[in-house]
Amino acid sequence: MHASRWICALLLGACVPAFAAPDSCERVKTDIQQRIMNNGVPESGFSLKIVPNDQADQAGAQVVGHCANDTYKILYIRNSGAAPQGEQGTDAQ
Repeated sequence: MHASRWICALLLGACVPAFAAPDSCERVKTDIQQRIMNNGVPESGFSLKIVPNDQADQAGAQVVGHCANDTYKILYIRNSGAAPQGEQGTDAQ
């Protein structure tokens, strides 16, 4: 009886990270998004996407973070037509 309580506790403990993973990834994504915007990139100039490790190799995307015990990657995708801040309106004639 005593051993079954320990086994049950271990199984419950092993399940907790699986439930916490999506929340963890969203938190990391939000932190990265804020850092990018603090560097002068407008929010409309990029997007972040959470993908499983096996889908991280996407054209035009750069891995900028990871989460859920490195089982997911966070990809930075620059939106077309968005110039970094300070490069807009540089046509002085």
